[in-house]
Order: sequence, then structure tokens, then C-alpha cells
Amino acid sequence: MSERKKILARIREALQTAAPRPGSHAEPGGKPHTGLTPGGIAARSAGHDPAASEARRWLPKVGGSFEEQLALFAQNAADLKANFQLFASWQDLSTALGQLRDAENWQRVASHQAELSSQACAALDRPVCWTDRGYDVLAMEQCDAGVTECDALIAQTGSVLVTSRSAGGRALSVLPPHHVVIARRSQLVADLPAAFALLQAKYAPEFPSMMSFITGPSRTGDIERILVLGAHGPKKLTIFCV
Repeated sequence: MSERKKILARIREALQTAAPRPGSHAEPGGKPHTGLTPGGIAARSAGHDPAASEARRWLPKVGGSFEEQLALFAQNAADLKANFQLFASWQDLSTALGQLRDAENWQRVASHQAELSSQACAALDRPVCWTDRGYDVLAMEQCDAGVTECDALIAQTGSVLVTSRSAGGRALSVLPPHHVVIARRSQLVADLPAAFALLQAKYAPEFPSMMSFITGPSRTGDIERILVLGAHGPKKLTIFCV
């Protein structure tokens, strides 16, 4: 039997064994893993999921208070070369948006119809390529910035959690060279287990087609190990929180 036939035979043999359903894998000791069962989802949302508790043993520690988590997010965002600013009022945020627009000479922005993103676009006072309905991809490519909302800010990693439903589709947070996220203080979560619990509680069982953890602007170090920003997405990431 040729090597090709041997490989195909092994594939056919493997396909005869049904794969376990997600969340039904056995843990060490033979106990079923309950992290993704209906009971596990409820427990995870309440912060009592055994899998989440186990993950927190080796994930970076996060403070318990809002102030500690906010400080950690700000530090992580700065380390990632993202611009994070917290504002006391919407008026302050609007002023900062106008200053950013003028500093970078934005002529056109892309965004989606949602409460915060719509208010931000009104404050920017520039033509908008809206992504909620059919739009011209070439028109989006000409936009100087993409303005989106998000699902959460994650203190542990300095990441922004977005989905195709919360951020105006797949392309809006990727194609424009500057991604601007408008978030609420209440969207700050402590860590990755809390972020996954939020996704479960908000979207299960019909999850969005795209879920992404944006951790700083796009970057690569493939060539000579030299860090290059904007290689595969936005070169700049700005997070405004009110």
C-alpha cells in the first residue's frame, strides 16, 4: 500500500469516530467538563464557573475595584501603543474628538448607526460612510478613520472586544487607518473569563459571525524582527471612554 493510500485510510478511519460536542470533553479524573453546558453558562456569568476559576489561577492578576481595573487597562493600552482617554462628560469627549479630527485633518469617516457612534460622528461634523446597509468598499477605503462602539474593554490585557454586531460589521474596525472606539465606563470588565461570560450572556446561542479581541493597533515583526504598525489593519487605535 502506498503512503498516499495509508494516509487516506487513516482519515477514513478517523471520520468514523464522532467528535465530542463542545463542552462535553472529560476533565482529568474522568469528570465531564461543564464550562459550556447551560448550567455552566449561567455559572460563568455569575463568576462561579470552575473553568473560569481555573483559568484565573494562571492568567495575570487583576485588581478587584473599578479604579484598579481602570488603571490597569490604561497602562496596558499605553504599553500596546493605543491612545486611551477617560472623560467626565460627553462634552469633553466631543471636544477631544474635534481636536483629533483637526490634528489629523480628517475629511471623511466611516461608522455605524448606534447611540455613541452616531453622537461621535455628529460631533466630528464630517461626511460619514455608514456600514449598516450596503456601502461602497472603495468609499470606506478613502475614509481617514473608522468610529465604532464595542462590547467590552478588558483590563487584564488592554484589549477591546468587538463583534460584527457591536462594531458595524467586519470591515469597519479593520479597513480605515485609524480605529476610534467609543465606550462606556460600564463596559470595563476585569479579565478574559469575564469577557467570554459577557459574550455568552449577550449572544448565546446565536453568536455573531465575527468576534475579535483588538489588542493595540495592527502590528508585525516578521521582517528583521522590527516592529511595524499598520501592516494588516489600522495603524492607530484610539479608545475614548465616558
